[in-house]
Amino acid sequence: MTLTPDEIVALPKVLLHDHLDGGLRPSTLIELSAEVGHELPSTDPDELAAIFATNAASGDLVRYLEAFAHSAAVMQSADNIRRIAREAVVDLAADGVIYAELRYAPEQHLEGGLTLQEVVEAVQAGIDEGVAEASEARHTIRVGALLDAMRHLDRSLEIAELALENRGRCCVGFDIAGPELGFPVENHRAAFELLRDNHMPVTIHAGEADGAESVGQALGLGAARRIGHGVRVHEDITDIDSDAPTLGVIAQHTLDQQIPLECCPTSNVQTGAAPSLEGHPMHALRDLGFAVTVNTDNRLVSGVSMSGEFEELVKVGWTKEDLLEATLIAAWAAFLPYEERGDLAELVLEGFGVDLGDL
Repeated sequence: MTLTPDEIVALPKVLLHDHLDGGLRPSTLIELSAEVGHELPSTDPDELAAIFATNAASGDLVRYLEAFAHSAAVMQSADNIRRIAREAVVDLAADGVIYAELRYAPEQHLEGGLTLQEVVEAVQAGIDEGVAEASEARHTIRVGALLDAMRHLDRSLEIAELALENRGRCCVGFDIAGPELGFPVENHRAAFELLRDNHMPVTIHAGEADGAESVGQALGLGAARRIGHGVRVHEDITDIDSDAPTLGVIAQHTLDQQIPLECCPTSNVQTGAAPSLEGHPMHALRDLGFAVTVNTDNRLVSGVSMSGEFEELVKVGWTKEDLLEATLIAAWAAFLPYEERGDLAELVLEGFGVDLGDL
């Protein structure tokens, strides 16, 4: 059964991996850039979006990252940050997302004089406003924030402390992002020990720009409950497409523990973590029983949406049942209390048309 675009939009979606600074509306970026005197490559929303999407698909990392310099330039005041967070929530809700975790690095938004805590509070204010605005449009969504530390910088312990201080109020978990290759988790041992001692949910970017060993480090020292991207764990599997693949220690652990992989189909192709959508390792990993989820990564930068990612997966053979399985995995992987994850899973099942009485 082929799903239509409208049917895909109507499906309930759970988004675990979405960067706030990678998902601005083009029109908002243009407006705010004019206010702060920042120059953009275009002041036409459609043309600007096309430029970013072309850069992302160019295979040139410098061009891919260009969009983040532009978004960072306008995310240095509480008002702008609050607006961008609000619009992100409204846009996700309109796309059928019922639960999302928005991640951002507070240390990237201090040039205008904000403190780390003021950044956190501005994002949360925007999230609250966005949820209320979405509700007025008859869209139901719940959103949590993940605080990112940067792998190549030295403020991870400070950001971990910030996450703990805001736990349950403005933060549901911790992430570490930025350049993966050459910046191992070991560099941030103190932060991860603090988080582990305080039972803080952690996800870590790994297995995107570096191989399976990076995933192993994230699961070991980093004690990650989920892996951001994680697609290169397939490099620890011999003959992955055969009837008898051989799993290495890292891949076997990831499978046995059902560690959720926050796969981002389009972005993974753009950054070289996957050769193509058709050849994306997530398909083989899913078939082997790995906990594969579907995510956007950077909606503006990559020119994607959750519905768009679902559509692309359907084109390469995913069924409605495949989308349901990935969405349920994401629901149970959310950084929420157990009972609330169960409620979220029920909403997913109902939205996919599953009769709960038959379960």
